[in-house]
Amino acid sequence: MDSMKKVLVTGGAGYVGAALIPRLLADGLTVRVLDLCLYGKDVLPRDPHLELVEGDIRDPEVVKKCVDGMDAVIHLACISNDPSFELDPKLGKSINFDAFEPLVEASVAAGVKRFVYASSSSVYGVSDADEVTEDHPLNPLTDYSKFKRDCETILLKRQSESFAPVVIRPATVCGYSPRLRLDLTVNILTNHAVTNGEIKVFGGAQRRPNIHIADMVELYAMLLSLPAARVSGKTWNVGYQNQTISRIAALVKETVEEEMPGKKPIEVVTTPTDDPRSYHISSERIHRDLGFIPEHTIEDAVADLCAAFQAGKIPRSMEDDVYFNVKRMQRLEMS
Repeated sequence: MDSMKKVLVTGGAGYVGAALIPRLLADGLTVRVLDLCLYGKDVLPRDPHLELVEGDIRDPEVVKKCVDGMDAVIHLACISNDPSFELDPKLGKSINFDAFEPLVEASVAAGVKRFVYASSSSVYGVSDADEVTEDHPLNPLTDYSKFKRDCETILLKRQSESFAPVVIRPATVCGYSPRLRLDLTVNILTNHAVTNGEIKVFGGAQRRPNIHIADMVELYAMLLSLPAARVSGKTWNVGYQNQTISRIAALVKETVEEEMPGKKPIEVVTTPTDDPRSYHISSERIHRDLGFIPEHTIEDAVADLCAAFQAGKIPRSMEDDVYFNVKRMQRLEMS
């Protein structure tokens, strides 16, 4: 089995990264994080086996130093959704696309053995298919998803006996993280239910694939532990529950009322929307190939968020821009 002892996680101080890093450290790995730390450094644990490099993925010298000596790279760093990307398309392209191939090339040159890329299930665009598998035509609707697709192509072309690229197309992640995002579907609705006692649903018929953050963490750890022959050159969807926004809202209402009875009754208010995006994916291939089966539900994610609210871990959840990518980027005037 390949030995993945030293791992670089780009964007490791982000939403998924802040949950992933403690797991990798617990697995006995030496971890280096490259992150701009726009949302703070205290989201990561203090550990002698963790090195935090506060730097820019667009800086070739920083990238070269960060990949040096690494066995694997997990690439999470990006402007991470359509609204954030559209805030400044030039900035989004510079981080999500322009910086990608230099990172891959530097990784290959440094002798990195494995490169795991977090793409997106949004590369499929809108589809009427009952099951959107990895063989479904890619029809990205936005620049964000188009660049995700293009980066997949760039990475997979570099596959060799010594370099194992892996692409995953995650569903929308949900649940609590030390670097919490409250601008993701399940998390948004939970925040409104807890804070305002009301859930606003725009449209409601749109389908969204979801996956609990704990299952994403489990998958990344698995992708580092498996032999290269089982993962190299592969692309997998990663999701669990494909639900309509209306159904998600109902699950949030039920779970918050159960976990926090004092919040009853929570009202669900539905209004029209002009947002056509509807995604639903099949994750049967990764189940078949790797035996990976998510274990945590949307209800689990909501319950975890409720526990965090009750523990005082999510103060000023409507006002503090640390929870909202677009608001934080606007305040910092990123360039």
